[in-house]
Amino acid sequence: MKKSYLLPLLTLLSLSSVQAADKPVITVYTYDSLVAEWGSGPKLEAAFEKTCGCDLRFVAAEDGVSILNRLKVEGDKAKADVILGIDNGLMEEARATKLIAEHGQVLEKLSASLKWEDKDFLPYDYGYFAFIYDSSKIAKPVSSLKELVESDAKLIYQDPRTSTPGQGLMLWMKAVYGEQTASAWQQLAKHTVTVTKGWWEAYSMFLEGGADYVLSYNTSPAYHMISDKKEQYKAVLFSEGHVAQVELAALLKSSQHPELGKQFLSFLISPEAQGIIPVTNWMLPVVDGIELPPVFSQLIQPQRIGFTATEIAEQRADWIKEWRSAASK
Repeated sequence: MKKSYLLPLLTLLSLSSVQAADKPVITVYTYDSLVAEWGSGPKLEAAFEKTCGCDLRFVAAEDGVSILNRLKVEGDKAKADVILGIDNGLMEEARATKLIAEHGQVLEKLSASLKWEDKDFLPYDYGYFAFIYDSSKIAKPVSSLKELVESDAKLIYQDPRTSTPGQGLMLWMKAVYGEQTASAWQQLAKHTVTVTKGWWEAYSMFLEGGADYVLSYNTSPAYHMISDKKEQYKAVLFSEGHVAQVELAALLKSSQHPELGKQFLSFLISPEAQGIIPVTNWMLPVVDGIELPPVFSQLIQPQRIGFTATEIAEQRADWIKEWRSAASK
């Protein structure tokens, strides 16, 4: 009896293994919060695998900066087909590796407001860097970056060398202060609780009461309203404007499955994927017509300021040196 049941079971397992082995594997380098059980990754994976006849596998790094650094180290021996999670502040540095292939997507599908024309990097979501505060503790928040810098409010932000939000603040400070940025960093350092390596560490400390403000996104309050049913967490609208982050995907020239890679890129800007991302990655869609939960209408609508991707690539190293020198004094 045991053998008669065991043999069909072994046969079934064997067939399943063969079928799994027959499927091409598409590997995507991304960041860790995307592949968390509450992130976009699991849902994107399940939806894409229904139609691709493939096995989609995410390989997570800490942040977009980490993805770029890994790409530089591995070069054309990178095991990824697609990278997912560098942003407009890193795209020219990524392009300079000469490892990026053209994405081959129809850009007219993207929202005209993005004015996106790049043939190598494809946006899949965007948002604005913003400082988040707890309105149950702070009745009158600051109204500008300069007011925050000149205040004594305790804040947490991320390291611009290892974190794209941290880099976003660096660009923000430079856009607002120009040649006076170094002295502004020194002033900010006087009431900075800590500078963390990544976003999650900073945000967790803030939620535990570790600071008055934390650097995050204008979309962060939507997460709290939908997932936590909490409305006290707000984003501050700064009078000088806000720096935008456009998150990007790209196909690698070394991809073993370039057509599947392009298929995945096309999926990322499909209505199905664009409907998943805002309520799992908590960013804004890059195509029009996506129905969002009503709380998204309550988010701040910043004016965009900042620099072009080329300007960032040319100045990023110097701006990081300036931050390191000033913030440590």
